[in-house]
Formats: sequence, C-alpha cells, structure tokens
Amino acid sequence: MTDHPHQATRRDLLIAATALSAIALPARAATQMSRNPPTPPDGPKKMLGMVVFEGFELLDVFGPLEMFGMLNDRIDTVLIADKAGPVKSRTGPATIADVSFADAPKLDIVMVPGGSGTRREVNNPAFLAAVKALADATPQVASVCTGSGVLAKAGLLNGVKATSNKMAWEWATAQGAQVLWVPHARWVEDGKYISSSGISAGTDMALGLIARLYGKEMATWVANRAEYRWHDDPSDDPFAAMSGL
Repeated sequence: MTDHPHQATRRDLLIAATALSAIALPARAATQMSRNPPTPPDGPKKMLGMVVFEGFELLDVFGPLEMFGMLNDRIDTVLIADKAGPVKSRTGPATIADVSFADAPKLDIVMVPGGSGTRREVNNPAFLAAVKALADATPQVASVCTGSGVLAKAGLLNGVKATSNKMAWEWATAQGAQVLWVPHARWVEDGKYISSSGISAGTDMALGLIARLYGKEMATWVANRAEYRWHDDPSDDPFAAMSGL
C-alpha cells in the first residue's frame, strides 16, 4: 500500500527535523557554560585595592571590580581613599571607602580609576605620595582612563609604556613627559604596570589582567559569566582615530 503524498511529506519532515536535532544537541552541549571556574583556587587569596577619590568615574571602578568579583573565591577587594567613608563619584552617587591610605592592607594589585577628580588630585601632593607608596609596595599596578595621568604625575610611569583616555589624551600625556605613551591601544602592559584607555576599556583591561594571573580560559569564563563580550585584543582601538591620534 502506498502512502498518500501529503503523508509522505509530513513523515519526511519529521525524520529530517529529528536528524537535525540530533546533530544540533552536541553543539549546544559543547557551548554550555559551566557554573564553576575552569580551575580551582590554588594558594592564598590575592588582595585588590581600588583607589577612590571625589569625582571618580563609576564604570572605571565598578566595571573592573565586577570582573574580579566573579573570582571572589581567590580575590578579595577593598576600596581605599584619603579617609574611610563616603566618596562621591563624578556623576553623583557615592561609594564607601573601606579604609584610608594609612590603614590600607598589603595588596597584590592596586588600581587607580579616572574621572574628573583626577584633574584636582594631580595637584594634591599628599594624594600623589599616598598613591606612589601603595604602587611601590604592590606587585601589580593598574590604571583606568585618566588614572594613568595620576600615576604619571606621581613619577611612577617614567620609562614605562602606558595609555589613557583618547578624548583626554592631551591632558593625560601632559602629566608625564618621560612616559612612553601609546596612543593606539585598548590597554597596555609593561612590567608590573597595566593601563587602559577610556572608561569601558577598563573592563577589558581587567579581564586581560585576570588572563595574566589565571590564564585566558579563566578570563573568558569570567566574561561569559557576566554576559560580557570581551574585546580581548589590546591593540584594537578605533577610538584613537576618532580623537585624531
């Protein structure tokens, strides 16, 4: 007995759909993200200190901290300011500094953000001295946006390759004539220093630092967990040309 033509078509479609599902399932399983980091913690926790000051840029601080916060089984974070307590951001909302410079714990990473407050702090000798003391005592020093201008003014980047916010390039680079400024870069690594371009680049730089410390697979896992598309090429910088650099 011969199947009706419409019945045969329906049957063929069902067979084809089943076959496609069988092919697609392994691909979906292969790309499913684990809830657990690719490697377990090994050794004592690291301590990351984020410097804050009146007029800091919100994303400069909390973009990188969100990335490192995905690894709170191996990294602790602390906010450091001139004194403990509330510190107002450039856009208004305040954060709470956990400790003062004087009471800061021993750090493995210190990070300096940008924001309009950097214009004031580069002329604050006490602030610059406190940042320099922290940086000198810390194995890994990072800056976001115009935070590199603070590091430069403190004399920390002399002879070091660094970058900064491209729209604030003239101001930032004026803070350190002996810095080896790199205009076309999303972020730059040179020895213990790692500096990023403007605002959102700090999150990419933070993932780059995680890759340095824990491997690229870990950095990719962190980015995926945050549902963040990581720009993992530090030389990919379309914003330099937009700013005439």
